[in-house]
Amino acid sequence: MRSDQHGLVFHRRPHLRFTLLTELCVAGLDFIEGQGEDFERALESTEQQVRSIHPRRFFNESGVASRIFLNLTQMDRDVPKADANLDLDGFGKFHFALLTVCGLIYLNTAVGITIISFVLPSATCDFEMSSADKGWLTAAPMLGMVIGSYFWGCLADTKGRKTVLIGALLMDGCCGLLSSISQVYWLFMLFRFLNGFAITGAMGICFPYLGEFQPGKYRETILCWMELFWTLGVIVLPGIAWIIIPMEFVYEADNFKFASWNLFVATCSIPSLLIGFWLFFFPESPKFLLECGEADAALEVLKDMYATNTGASAASFPVISLREKVRTMSVVSQQSTRSIRSLRIRKPKELKLLLQEIWEQTKALCKPPHLRYTIITCLIQFGLTTSYYTLMIWFPELFYRFEEFESLHPNERATVCEVSSVVVPPNSTTASHQEFCGEPIADSVFLHTLIIGLACIPTSFWLPLCVHRLGAKFFLVFSLLVAGAVTFGLYFVNSTISNLVLSCIFEALTSLGISTVYCVMVDLFPTNLRVMAAALSLTFGRGGALVGNLLFGFLIDLNCVVPIVLFAAMLLGSGLLCLMLPSTGQGALD
Repeated sequence: MRSDQHGLVFHRRPHLRFTLLTELCVAGLDFIEGQGEDFERALESTEQQVRSIHPRRFFNESGVASRIFLNLTQMDRDVPKADANLDLDGFGKFHFALLTVCGLIYLNTAVGITIISFVLPSATCDFEMSSADKGWLTAAPMLGMVIGSYFWGCLADTKGRKTVLIGALLMDGCCGLLSSISQVYWLFMLFRFLNGFAITGAMGICFPYLGEFQPGKYRETILCWMELFWTLGVIVLPGIAWIIIPMEFVYEADNFKFASWNLFVATCSIPSLLIGFWLFFFPESPKFLLECGEADAALEVLKDMYATNTGASAASFPVISLREKVRTMSVVSQQSTRSIRSLRIRKPKELKLLLQEIWEQTKALCKPPHLRYTIITCLIQFGLTTSYYTLMIWFPELFYRFEEFESLHPNERATVCEVSSVVVPPNSTTASHQEFCGEPIADSVFLHTLIIGLACIPTSFWLPLCVHRLGAKFFLVFSLLVAGAVTFGLYFVNSTISNLVLSCIFEALTSLGISTVYCVMVDLFPTNLRVMAAALSLTFGRGGALVGNLLFGFLIDLNCVVPIVLFAAMLLGSGLLCLMLPSTGQGALD
């Protein structure tokens, strides 16, 4: 037996430490092993919160059974330091599978959010849209995100991460399929609104869900790998669009028309359904279950993780019982041991209690010690998301306009504002757009968007590989400040190539910033407020994106200098706000 500087006692036999730490590190729990005087100190240090482990499964060198006590209120920050060789022992097949499904969810959100950018040029003639109409259409999903963000966040923090993820994904897939067969502008816009409402739930919850399964040492790195999946989504989308949209495919019957762009929308809706069904095979977050007092369910999750990672029987998992303080409802007596998760929405009285509890948790975010970080993250999300989603959705349209301008005026150069004034004259009517209808989208538009996605690959690897050295805060500040300067530079582009170069840099840096914000927020807030805090910041971000899309749709043909300068200032301001965030990383999840 030996004791390290943190007061933790470890067994000398490596295979015993391995067996114990394999899953307890994953659960994020400090542990103390000992007997005699160590036993008393263990009880004292854990404040009488003891989890029992079968004593016959661990022995010290003299053959006397040891007892192991787990501190249930602390996430693991010291245990991995005891033996560097144990860092990977708690990470295995289960975590790779979980990273895959959460990564695909994030990839799918990238597709769902930016799909409208490829629909705009293709559906212009079918729906007879003006630039203002396009602005409203791009704003519809953002409006859904504004309304849906906090709704899903509240549900996830009260009813569970997995359940809400499945519901959001299935809703997104169904609404996407229905939008693909919509025949009128307003109906298509309604279903895209519902798509935004659903997809924001999946986007806001997948990071906390993934993070709550990770060992403290690897949590930030694993979360940063999610950026790669977003990049893959940005790459896959133009590839699918390039294959499907140029197809000379149209099915018509009476008042029904199904063109290639409709097929494109339907195809992009199917992954949501498939991922949603796959998620049924994954467990609820054990950290969330413990917060809700469901210790037995949490123990079963840990056993399954242990069996999947090690190949051993779940019955051989050394922990035989868990005891956790139940997160009771703050709107009822503190003596009540009822879990908030036990409330049933179908019962009016319990629904009222649930809404009251949500309100209490919302107020907790708006009070110290959480108020400071709530305000900062909301402002950062507002500036970053407004600029990112607005410009990314409109980039294909800008490429399209450059292509049209260069075909009408070969060998001439013009800025974005000059191009827009020529290709789409101010105060133009819908009828004046008909001269551009029927023309297929140039292959270069798809190629340029694909190149933008490929440009994100270097930063997608740079973030997870270097986040422990440089820190997430560095990546946030760097990406936002440089992205702000690049956005201002968009005003000076005078060709398709220069527009493409700056667009690549912009996408690489802003997408890096968005993923890093989600990573940081997992560490900033406790379990019972984590998803709700992320949802609140997302609400501000989506609200900004909604306003940004409407402004850009109106101003791009009138005075495009204003939105460019405005978005650049937002990014620069967000970058400066990031300096006020604390450093995050290997610390404990509360």
